[in-house]
Amino acid sequence: MFRALNERESTALLMLNYVGNLSYIYRDKPFVVPITYFYDIDSNVIIGYSAEGQKINAMRKNTNVSLSVTDIDSVNDWKSVLVHGNYQEVIGSAAKAKLHQFSLGVKDLIINKEFRKLDFISEFSSKIETDKLPIVFQIKVLEITGRMRIHLAE
Repeated sequence: MFRALNERESTALLMLNYVGNLSYIYRDKPFVVPITYFYDIDSNVIIGYSAEGQKINAMRKNTNVSLSVTDIDSVNDWKSVLVHGNYQEVIGSAAKAKLHQFSLGVKDLIINKEFRKLDFISEFSSKIETDKLPIVFQIKVLEITGRMRIHLAE
């Protein structure tokens, strides 16, 4: 059986995960890449960071993005949310604060969900391989939709 998730269920799925697939447009083609994220429910934004490159350059040009998060138990038992939003770059002291919020939030999720301890941000997110500071960004959530499938025993 398929059904739509209500707003509370969709938000919960987004809040209880930290890896999703970010979609953006680059040179008139859609791209989808996995990212580590943190959902700040109070500000209704998804926080992330990245090295400068194709993804950041593309989102600077076209700020319309989406994030898909899926929780799969089996082919017949899954939940998925799709977020549509706008890319916003964060700079200066605000970027430091967002990155701190991101690291604490993701660390707590991993500790509570996977029952393991983390000491450094590099353990749960891709490493920035340059000496440059990472680009901190947020996605202002405009819409969240969700679906689920449950296999009912006969």
